[in-house]
Amino acid sequence: MANRIVLNETSYHGAGAILEIPGEVAKRGFKKAFVASDPDLIKFQVTSKVTKILEENGLEYEIYSDIKPNPTIENVQTGVEAYKKSGADYIIAIGGGSSMDTSKAIGIIIANPEYADVRSLEGVAPTKNPSVPIIAVPTTAGTAAEVTINYVITDVEKKRKFVCVDPHDIPVVAIVDPDMMSSMPKGLTAATGMDALTHAIEGYITKGANPITDMFNLKAVELIGKSLRGAVDNTPEGREGMALGQYMTGMGFSNCGLGIVHSMAHALGAVYDTPHGVANAILLPTIMEFNAEATGEKYRDIAKAMGVEGTDSMSPEEYRMAAVTAVKKLSADVGIPADLKSIAKEEDIAFLAKSAAADACAPGNPKEASLDDIIWLYQSLM
Repeated sequence: MANRIVLNETSYHGAGAILEIPGEVAKRGFKKAFVASDPDLIKFQVTSKVTKILEENGLEYEIYSDIKPNPTIENVQTGVEAYKKSGADYIIAIGGGSSMDTSKAIGIIIANPEYADVRSLEGVAPTKNPSVPIIAVPTTAGTAAEVTINYVITDVEKKRKFVCVDPHDIPVVAIVDPDMMSSMPKGLTAATGMDALTHAIEGYITKGANPITDMFNLKAVELIGKSLRGAVDNTPEGREGMALGQYMTGMGFSNCGLGIVHSMAHALGAVYDTPHGVANAILLPTIMEFNAEATGEKYRDIAKAMGVEGTDSMSPEEYRMAAVTAVKKLSADVGIPADLKSIAKEEDIAFLAKSAAADACAPGNPKEASLDDIIWLYQSLM
């Protein structure tokens, strides 16, 4: 069986990378940007770091900001109409996963109007045309949406998130500039960083993993393990390490899939609007323990990448527990809650589990997880 790898056409990395945007715009002959960014980034003048560069280079743009955390079908539909009226011919997505995911859905629907019903994009939609060109500028080090073929939309009416997987949605250019991430508050830095770690670990152990994705994901575990504490303290080294680590795992997991940590986190986000990274971080250690017996020696690699010493002489039980313990410690060190007691309600568990079991990420889990297993995993964290 062949392993497919889909990546950006072009990506720029490092402080000041946003200065490369005008050159890419000119080279590609773009005329007007549809700048998609959430209201807080506009309010705190993060978005303006990019729009100022556009203005200085005489590049036309229009801002769209009807974007919320865990973006909704309505956010996408409103964005599609705004794009049509704008006269734009490309999108600049500035923000975290919310801005990126909204932009991907807008871009796909504009190029494939037969999918105007946003729900029709769930799963692997057989779209025919590439998205409107997207230049992605992440402001968080977590989702790696700038290099993935995935996006997630919330169906408020049905209280569920749905995952869309489409090679046509990948941004043509990724601008990964740690300076764009320096204004993130500590809580958001921690949550998005743990999201990135979850991508790396789930991607490394998923059923679809292969030697190329393993290379990306394991190196990402190492970078994130070394960098997240520093990023929370807003050190340049921490920000740079996280910017690279989250992108690296994006190259990995986008091409091999994830598992039930993400499935269960999607359900929590849809029902309680829980920040995705927080949900992942709480779930990850417990589900790592659940999956351990189906992961071969990969937890030895994870423990070593997380900085655990002496892994070569450990038994499987020891290195598996060492990997879980290292993840728990990092999560605690950056201020993530240890359980779901303040988030989930016992009476919702059956619905949450049903949603998680139906999620597009669930089939990639290394160990088969029944509905009863997922119920038990939620309950164990209550």
